[in-house]
Amino acid sequence: MQAVILAAGRGKRMGNLTTATTKPMLKIKGKPILEHKIKALPKKIKEIIFIVGYRSEDIIRHFKRYYNGRKIIYVFQTNLNGTGGAVHLAKSVLKDKFLVMMGDDLYTKKDLNNLLKHDLAILGFEVDDPTKFGVIKTNRNGTLDEVIEKPKTKKYKLVATGVYMLDRRFFDYSLVSIGNGEFGLPQTIAKMAKDHKIKVEKATHWHAIGNPDDLKEAEKVLHKFV
Repeated sequence: MQAVILAAGRGKRMGNLTTATTKPMLKIKGKPILEHKIKALPKKIKEIIFIVGYRSEDIIRHFKRYYNGRKIIYVFQTNLNGTGGAVHLAKSVLKDKFLVMMGDDLYTKKDLNNLLKHDLAILGFEVDDPTKFGVIKTNRNGTLDEVIEKPKTKKYKLVATGVYMLDRRFFDYSLVSIGNGEFGLPQTIAKMAKDHKIKVEKATHWHAIGNPDDLKEAEKVLHKFV
């Protein structure tokens, strides 16, 4: 099975920390974020596809063509047209069922294994303030109904964590524009939900790394993701 890891952006909110390297290569306890992410991947994942862009040479130099027994493929996203656009760039190398995840957040092996049980699934996490995220609205049977971006209400607490289980049916759908020339992955998956059952799994732990404070906090919570 394959995993697609989106790692093309610089991470502007990191400020000077990403002047000399790309955000997914910033270190937590002496190791790049990407190393911690790969460690959490289930054994069924035999091949990793990195979507790279800003300072791609840092990632390529570190992981090369094989890493810890897994084959590595690099796909270049020179035009940063969103997470949906990134996955579409890998269309020619994706076989059937594949995991998609962000390159700068921490997830647990247990939660990722739960996703692999399904053909189509999305990983959510309950937060106190969902107004900063893409909120997952579910149907009664626990499948995806829609994704609401940065809602004004706190009615729905389950938010998208940036991890998805997909197959090639994803490419049957036109990408959903989210403005500024970008196409959203969760929004396009929500479009698929009109025709397919997309299981919503709840994460036990999730740590989003968006700014320097999040990176510092990652040092304290990393033990939850080992």
